Amino acid sequence: MKSYIFLVVLNTSALLNFLNLDVLFKFNTDHVVRYNLPKNNAIVTVSKDIKPFRVYFTPAVDNSFVGFKEAVAFKESRGKYHVVNSLGYMGKYQFGRTTLKHFKIYDTKDFLNNPELQEKVFRALCERNKWRLRNEIEKNVGKKINGIEITESGILAAAHLAGSGNVKRYLRSNGRLVFSDAFGSNIQYYMKKFAGYDVSFIKAEENPTI
Repeated sequence: MKSYIFLVVLNTSALLNFLNLDVLFKFNTDHVVRYNLPKNNAIVTVSKDIKPFRVYFTPAVDNSFVGFKEAVAFKESRGKYHVVNSLGYMGKYQFGRTTLKHFKIYDTKDFLNNPELQEKVFRALCERNKWRLRNEIEKNVGKKINGIEITESGILAAAHLAGSGNVKRYLRSNGRLVFSDAFGSNIQYYMKKFAGYDVSFIKAEENPTI
């Protein structure tokens, strides 16, 4: 017996009204489509023959800032706000304690239980990194290093992984100095994976506040 799958495209505001979403598409399928990805700006699939209904989320599919942050979040934590990894990095975007202290956040338990605060910290960190890397962005966007096109979003994603200082060293060395984290993810991977998002929405701020 064939099951029915409903696809619903969400944007940020629609997500707040999830229970009232309209069905946009319906088709038959022999298999249940399974996703377990971020909720914001996602595509939702619901199998009507599974009780209770199960909702699965796919990553944001556009190239906006929302798409950028959700893609980064999925890579970091599968989009989960309460995750703490083995090295103590925490939350949806896997912030370290040093970053949180910079923004005067000391209660990590409260931080993990506060999605709104985590989103604000991510934006503020992007603003700070954009300020610190403003010269590198101006000089390098559009170039290719080790076969990878350098984009503003790739630079900001790499800074999220490695810090602005390591991104500067990578760019100024023309790709000879490549930072890798404890799990093997490196700057070049982030430069390529998160290239081409529109992050013009982010302003360069020397000292952004939450």
